Amino acid sequence: MKTYSTKAEDIKRQWYLIDAQRQILGRLSTKIAKLLLGKNKPYFTGHLDCGDWVVVINAGKVRVTGKKRKQKIYYRHSGYPGGLKALTFEKMMQKDPRKVVNHAVSGMLPKNKLKKQRMRRLRVFKDDKHSYGDKFKNKKIATLKR
Repeated sequence: MKTYSTKAEDIKRQWYLIDAQRQILGRLSTKIAKLLLGKNKPYFTGHLDCGDWVVVINAGKVRVTGKKRKQKIYYRHSGYPGGLKALTFEKMMQKDPRKVVNHAVSGMLPKNKLKKQRMRRLRVFKDDKHSYGDKFKNKKIATLKR
């Protein structure tokens, strides 16, 4: 009996609509990362991009536990001397909550050549208005709940 190896043409992508309202950021990010990787599929292989499309709505209403709201810090650097910038979780949520979810999911994906390709299939929206509702009316859109 031969071992089955998944081919690129065997991969079927699904669309998932996830409501981030009142969900904890870390737990939500692990679910999203698993869908982007395709680990929920029986034909998952690590060297191929088997993941699905994920649309996240209500990113501005995501929660964190403990004191992370005030103590969690996001860093970025301009590349110039003294160019280190820091923002707390609270300020980042006010500025752009989509970046918070993107950053969390990006940190949970493997650091390899497929990461950028997987992140392109993630769409995050601040509130419940998104542009993918009309486009996929005929297709089945799965939703994740708590």
